[in-house]
Amino acid sequence: STLIPPGRRRAPPGDGALFLTDGVAHAGGQRVVARPPPVADAAYAAHLRDLRALLGRDLWLAGRYRYRGDDAARLWALAQLSVETRVPLVATNDARMHVPDRKPLLDVLTCIREHCTVDEAGFRLMANAERHLKPPDEMARLFRRHPEAVMRTMEIAEQCRFSLDELRYEYPDDEAPPGTTPQEELIRLAREGAAWRYPDGTPDSVNAQIDYELGLIGQLGYAAYFLTVHDIVRFARSEGILCQGRGSAANSTVCYCLGITSVDPARMDLLFERFISAERNEPPDIDVDFEHERREEVIQYIYRKYGRERAGLAATVIHYRSRMAVREVGRALGLSEDAISTLASTIWGWRSDGIESDHIREAGLDPDDRRLGLALRLARELTGFPRHLSQHVGGFVITRGPLHELVPIANAAMADRTTIEWDKDDLDALGILKIDVLALGMLSCIRKGFELLDRHYGLKLNLATVPSEDPAVYDMLCRADSVGVFQVESRAQMTMLPRLKPRNFYDLVIEVAIVRPGPIQGDMVHPYLRRRNGEEEVGYPSDELRRVLGKTLGVPLFQEQAMKIAIVAGGFSPSEADRLRRAMATFRRVGTIHTFQAKLIDGMVANGYDRDFAERCFRQIEGFGEYGFPESHAASFALLVYVSAWLKCHHPDVFAAAILNAQPMGFYAPAQLVRDARDHGVEVRPVDVNASGWDNTLEKTGGTDARHALRLGFRQIKGFAEDDAGALVGARAALGRPFSDAAEIHRRARLSPTALGRLAEADAFGSIGLGRREALWAVRALPPAPLPLFEAGENRADPEVELPQMAIGEAITHDYATLRLSLRAHPLALLRSEMEAAGAVPAKNLMGTKDGARVTVSGLVLVRQRPGTASGVIFVTLEDETGVANLVVWPKTFERFRRVVMSARLMRVTGRLQREGIVIHVVADRMEDLTDRLRALAGPDFEVEGRRNGANAAYENGLARADEVRNPIPEARQIAARRLFPSRDFH
Repeated sequence: STLIPPGRRRAPPGDGALFLTDGVAHAGGQRVVARPPPVADAAYAAHLRDLRALLGRDLWLAGRYRYRGDDAARLWALAQLSVETRVPLVATNDARMHVPDRKPLLDVLTCIREHCTVDEAGFRLMANAERHLKPPDEMARLFRRHPEAVMRTMEIAEQCRFSLDELRYEYPDDEAPPGTTPQEELIRLAREGAAWRYPDGTPDSVNAQIDYELGLIGQLGYAAYFLTVHDIVRFARSEGILCQGRGSAANSTVCYCLGITSVDPARMDLLFERFISAERNEPPDIDVDFEHERREEVIQYIYRKYGRERAGLAATVIHYRSRMAVREVGRALGLSEDAISTLASTIWGWRSDGIESDHIREAGLDPDDRRLGLALRLARELTGFPRHLSQHVGGFVITRGPLHELVPIANAAMADRTTIEWDKDDLDALGILKIDVLALGMLSCIRKGFELLDRHYGLKLNLATVPSEDPAVYDMLCRADSVGVFQVESRAQMTMLPRLKPRNFYDLVIEVAIVRPGPIQGDMVHPYLRRRNGEEEVGYPSDELRRVLGKTLGVPLFQEQAMKIAIVAGGFSPSEADRLRRAMATFRRVGTIHTFQAKLIDGMVANGYDRDFAERCFRQIEGFGEYGFPESHAASFALLVYVSAWLKCHHPDVFAAAILNAQPMGFYAPAQLVRDARDHGVEVRPVDVNASGWDNTLEKTGGTDARHALRLGFRQIKGFAEDDAGALVGARAALGRPFSDAAEIHRRARLSPTALGRLAEADAFGSIGLGRREALWAVRALPPAPLPLFEAGENRADPEVELPQMAIGEAITHDYATLRLSLRAHPLALLRSEMEAAGAVPAKNLMGTKDGARVTVSGLVLVRQRPGTASGVIFVTLEDETGVANLVVWPKTFERFRRVVMSARLMRVTGRLQREGIVIHVVADRMEDLTDRLRALAGPDFEVEGRRNGANAAYENGLARADEVRNPIPEARQIAARRLFPSRDFH
């Protein structure tokens, strides 16, 4: 472990550069086997003698069968070399696979590594399938003339005895001041934090819980761990980085007092044994979310404080998923890129059960083709196979002594990061403490929102001071008006919100947790909703369970509740209940929860509970094996749900700017976020060279409304660099007035022609009177770089040309291509007449359509989801110019319209409308792919449609059409014109 890091650190990720001096320096206790070259000549014999002089009796010479016809002679020569150099010969196998049948897969993996096809691989592939694990009798037979070589192999194996129990991990105690133990420092900080959290006096129950937790932390020796996490959170807050502890850490009152989490366990009645258990004697696992844009500052602080010798990120093993397996195997076998892309497009998500022959034929390929069939078989074999070692999302391991004495360290793919070579699960198995320094986009959004509130409205807020329990916020959520709101913006959550009707913070805790596989698989959702709506009586078989399940109306929704049921009704100890929780968490991988069935049911029956009730409780608990949610985790997330909803409800302009500036994150693209802002009354202004900054900003509207307008920033322009935006904004500020033309921007900001072209393509020259085409024309006329001699003067004026006006469809197409949104109109507005002729109704009309009616809708595909709990049902969200339509696609319908569901960007769907309150779905039975209509939007046919629908105000102002251009374009410019406007006919 100490030998490997120097070689890893001086080489790129995945490579190494060890030298003989490294090996000699770390030779103590090592067993070294030298692998001879194909021809062991005199030079190699001399090299072996040198190694022998350096390593002594810890050096052996490897011999193996290569099955090339000369094995007997080669082994005899190696035996002679062994005698001459006094380096003992040992039998090796040099295995590359466990069974010979894996040879084709090994060849494919070799080609993937070498970036070649099997037809090009040549000698890079093995000549036979013999390099597999062999049984002892076969090894003895192969080395029958050299039995001493086999005996030495067994001797080495006997010497290489090591148990992971021998590892000794010590957590650093840097945070304790000199002369103070970590436990004493933790007690001091916890008491100070309690006084801060409870300014009116700490309740006796809280003091008792703090004493209990501190005693257990001291007993298990985890004080230094808590101090380290506290220091990291302290650093983040000192730098203005928003952070929030979550997960099981929220069960700890000590974490609450230290400021690690903002959830008060006393208010939530959370179970501390979910976090730390004396009998379990396993390390706590504290997760802290930081702003995703600034988490790197926290990571580098940890590296600076502890050094790369003592801190490293955990690794994670990346496995092949079906699409990646098909792509890489297809390339290795020499399939065309078109065939590979077609095959990959037929796979939904991460499924690993192969591709049906009918789907292959439907895609236009022949499943009976020999090479194609081989590719599919090997792709199935490769799915689930380890692909590479990557860095964990944020799990840090920190040690008191050198980390490399415990585990090898390597360079990560990202600059200034190092990782250890062990997976997160390995760390858990070895009892090694890990701090999860995680990234959360919503924290970046909220922090940016707080800054905008302070700057434009004079409101100074933080997570703890946002006005709580605001009825208007809950009214908004009950309407499922939650686009962009943390955790409740998905289709499933939007469907649940009007049914659950949250009216307080704990309702949000339930909302976050209930739309999860655990409650759904355990059949907990509908009973809870029926009881909440008064459709079913709420009953409790005992007062003990009333105290456990009272908050959730007698239905267990959280892991902690399952643990408490086991304790109060089943007779489990807290540690036994935690083992039950661990069995729930590993149900899908390990499947050990059944071992608790008899104990729980018999224990409940012995305590006077009905057996049928006990069995029903166990089935519900078993459902948590499909990802049940801890109450503590849901509580941490519910706080961010409320804060983000408050921002959206009361300051939609601030929320829109903040969430756009925090992209990429969440479910929705910028087009949907901007549309939602406009639906909430926010004026949205286009990107402009004289008004925009890098970020989206707020501008005063000049009206009586206190709300600000949202100015789109340069970050929305695809491919436009932040450095170029900074140069432009700086030049504009230095000029002290708006830019007057493109040449002035070119001279003063010194932007490259490429950057100026992107601004023109994004239609960002509106304030200087240039449309998209005029701006492109002006930019093309500029020299590659400003000439120093003429910087103060004007560039030579270009001949004025009246260019054809863009059709509305063409303009919208360019908007989406450059900005990923359009402020002119929705593409469906241009197609509305065509859609209506086919019977499609606008999405807004669905609200007035009766339940069970047959309807046709059309729209852009926003989201496709196939939850694992939905039994193969697919949910699709379509968007038109009036709103969204939610589709339900049953498995049989999906099989009929598979290609449409998986690949269409614009759909027309017919089905039956289903209504439950304000929740509306269309159950699809016929689906059409209309993507080609999007491609045709830029054509002149859509100009009339755009004018008819009033989709672009420019038409109302009488702008000229392409065929009404009065001035002919100079002949010298016709080639450039055709390049710029290929769809136009120039004369």
